[in-house]
Amino acid sequence: MTERRNLLASITNTIKDYRACEIPEPTPDHVDRWISQFDENVQLPMLRELDHVFKLTYKPKFEVKKFLETVATHEALVGNIPREFWRDARILDIQRNGRSQAEMRMLFGEILREQYGLSINHVSASDSAFIYLDDAIFTGDRVIEDLAEITENIPPRARLHIIVIAIHSYAKYWFHQDNRIAALSQRRINVKFWHAISFENRRTWCDQSGMLVPTDILCPEEIGVRNFNQRASRFFSSVKGRQLLEREFLRAGRTIRGFASNPSQRIKPLGYSPFDPGFGSMFVTYRNCPNNCPLALWYGNLEFPPSHPLGRWYPLFPRKIYDQ
Repeated sequence: MTERRNLLASITNTIKDYRACEIPEPTPDHVDRWISQFDENVQLPMLRELDHVFKLTYKPKFEVKKFLETVATHEALVGNIPREFWRDARILDIQRNGRSQAEMRMLFGEILREQYGLSINHVSASDSAFIYLDDAIFTGDRVIEDLAEITENIPPRARLHIIVIAIHSYAKYWFHQDNRIAALSQRRINVKFWHAISFENRRTWCDQSGMLVPTDILCPEEIGVRNFNQRASRFFSSVKGRQLLEREFLRAGRTIRGFASNPSQRIKPLGYSPFDPGFGSMFVTYRNCPNNCPLALWYGNLEFPPSHPLGRWYPLFPRKIYDQ
């Protein structure tokens, strides 16, 4: 039991600032109650693997702020005089759904004020650089939809910087292929991505994906790949550890979907996605757990009794839902 207690304490310490001041701070008992929903024989191995994974994929507030502070002074982005760059830059506030951009702008605004005495809401007379801030890009649809709405307002040959904590490789590829965003390249608007962490999730590279892609469970046709030899990425301790999470989260997610009488067709066992078995991201920040993560991490509501569909699963990361 000593190893179990140590792992519970370690995971708790990693995720301790999750939704701080909004919900009770995670405790070892909280993590233990969540993991106890899985079969007893897999609980300890899962805790071992999750302790490894979350230390790489969970981003506490101090790490997010440190990344943004680095961006604010990065010479490749801002040049030799950072204050002038940010004084002239237009930091976009255009996200239609959710609060992630607003909260990232708030945090970045603190940095601009502390370092340069600038307000993030200032109106620049320059059209040279536009900044799109968010916490992560998963499928790429949100950033594409947001930018497609304002493309005509960005002058030709301007620079557009997309700054996120995490990006998934297929989304970056798809961004440059999508017809909705083609007007950017047609007008020679230079787009550059800046990120702290990148996850490989292109299907042709699923053998070394930074995601949960249960290739040992699903037939190749289900994931669109005919030949694969799964390997662990740096986010997992081993192939065995990755496959354990894939198998158990897939099973749990299928059970959770069964709680709803008419579940959304896009809410898959491994997270929000149009494709089976789900997106499979393990990226979580202090501010929220994306619905692109496995259902077993976030599904459920602490306020509902077990008799309610939302009370039948106890979430590790109770998810904050925003009005659309």
